[in-house]
Amino acid sequence: QVQLVESGGGLVQPGGSLRLSCAASGFTFSFYDMTWVRQAPGKGLEWVSDISNGGVRTNYADSVKGRFTISRDNAKNTLYLQMSSLKPEDTAVYYCAKTIDYRKGNAGPGYWGQGTQVTVSS
Repeated sequence: QVQLVESGGGLVQPGGSLRLSCAASGFTFSFYDMTWVRQAPGKGLEWVSDISNGGVRTNYADSVKGRFTISRDNAKNTLYLQMSSLKPEDTAVYYCAKTIDYRKGNAGPGYWGQGTQVTVSS
């Protein structure tokens, strides 16, 4: 059974940093490209970043490029999102998913993990 457990969120001041983690189990993590998405209050799901199964290729939304870094540790079955220079508009619940599931529309609230709340506020 696929399980994705996000963690690392919290309350941070503008300009601060956080590192999110996504612990994966129930599938061969190293076989799959992975994706981070987020959902801000009252808004739709937004793609944030993805990474190839080997970690070589990464992609970012323009809104986070240069501030966020996606990475993975296949030995630990864990996906990461290092977030820096955080802005109030980064406030959202962040979810991880297999990229293949995201592309099918099967990502975000109600699909896999519970997400982790990031709140950027002074």
